[in-house]
Amino acid sequence: MSKGRLEAFSDGVLAIILTIMVLELKVPHGGGLEALLPLCPVFFSYIVSFVYIGIYWNNHHHMLHATRKVSGGILWANLHLLFWLSLIPVVTGWLGGAPTAPWPTAGYGIVLFFSGVAFLILQTAIIARNGGAASELARAVGRDVKGKSSAVLYLAAIALAFVRPWMADVIYLAVALIWLIPDRRIEAQLEGAVK
Repeated sequence: MSKGRLEAFSDGVLAIILTIMVLELKVPHGGGLEALLPLCPVFFSYIVSFVYIGIYWNNHHHMLHATRKVSGGILWANLHLLFWLSLIPVVTGWLGGAPTAPWPTAGYGIVLFFSGVAFLILQTAIIARNGGAASELARAVGRDVKGKSSAVLYLAAIALAFVRPWMADVIYLAVALIWLIPDRRIEAQLEGAVK
């Protein structure tokens, strides 16, 4: 199977997710800067979610670049990832509408956690189909410390959401910043294979 359709479909779904998120932003009522204040929580949650979608799109692109063969299992694993990512606009709006409430804060973390799990499942399926531990992707990912530590941080944030929601928000932002720093593992591995 070709990976071209998988990439095109995934890119299309992610573009729709970003479009749905921006449509949740409402036009301020009033002509002064004070009209923007009620929109700050929604806008902040939008920015963080936009960054997360961008991180997933970037890493998905690199992962598929290291993919030579696609199977039905990979297609289903990819759909599983897209399912969780498609829930980001819902929890983004919920969190933006009630930024200090525990359940929206925890719900945001739950979606981020399962998005990470789904990405790991997709990564594992691609590695298995493309040579196992000897594949370029497996060598590039290594022990995946960033991925595993992100999952632990999400779980901690979900628990903290019921005690101090703002601390959970700080963790979500910190994880995004960790991944925002470009991760060149796959690029470096592929460049090494070409040399």
